Amino acid sequence: MQKTLELPDLLRLIDERSAAFRAAVAAAPSLDVQVPTCPDWTLFDLVKHLGGGDRFWAAVVGAGPAGAPPAEATAVRAALEVPTEREALLDWLAASTELLLGALREAGPESGCWAWWSPLQSPHSSGGVARHRVQETAVHTYDVQLTLGDPDPLPAEVALDGVEEFLFSCCATPSAWPHEPTTFDFHATEGRSWRLTVDADGARTTSIPAPGSTAGQDLDPAGVAVHGTAAELVLFCYDRIPLDSLRVEGDAELFGLLRAWEPEE
Repeated sequence: MQKTLELPDLLRLIDERSAAFRAAVAAAPSLDVQVPTCPDWTLFDLVKHLGGGDRFWAAVVGAGPAGAPPAEATAVRAALEVPTEREALLDWLAASTELLLGALREAGPESGCWAWWSPLQSPHSSGGVARHRVQETAVHTYDVQLTLGDPDPLPAEVALDGVEEFLFSCCATPSAWPHEPTTFDFHATEGRSWRLTVDADGARTTSIPAPGSTAGQDLDPAGVAVHGTAAELVLFCYDRIPLDSLRVEGDAELFGLLRAWEPEE
């Protein structure tokens, strides 16, 4: 069973992925290179996005519990000033990450704050923000490395936590699923599996036994199931690799319905 990542682990992973991101940007031929997985953005735009996100979430965590984006965080985003020279830009990004890490350390894992996701399975807390920022930073590091032509796999501990984090934060909702109830199974070759159930009560995810296990034989078949490494599953969830990069069982068209769904909440 994969242990839950604690706040020190999450802070370490944010720091490590941000450092890998900066190293990739430093090696790029130009900040004007287009990012294939973010087709409207250059590398400069992606650095601005990641650093601006670090500063925004640092302000969100520092503001404490709120029912909407706090004014402090909104002001940070509106007043964002980003250097255009590469070395200064990378220093700005490093400082942005330190602001986020400092805010998360000061708050501790349980401190409440605003977040855009449903609290159904992912809490509105500094710990929830830290968990999500690991994934944001890791996926954008992949984006930069892919732009240079040689992406590294997502680190295993990042990816194994990332599948569940995506399903808990980006999919969980009490809004009714507007189609026939169904299930989506995600099977990581590292031995972990999850089931996303969608029905009139919304969407929620549970851990399930791995396929082929004795306990797994008692499960009803999913509407669709995907198999791949945890890193591949995360990249698929974030629309970085296509469905045909994974092994698929069942009705693949269900993923089109899931991606098109816009819950009312």
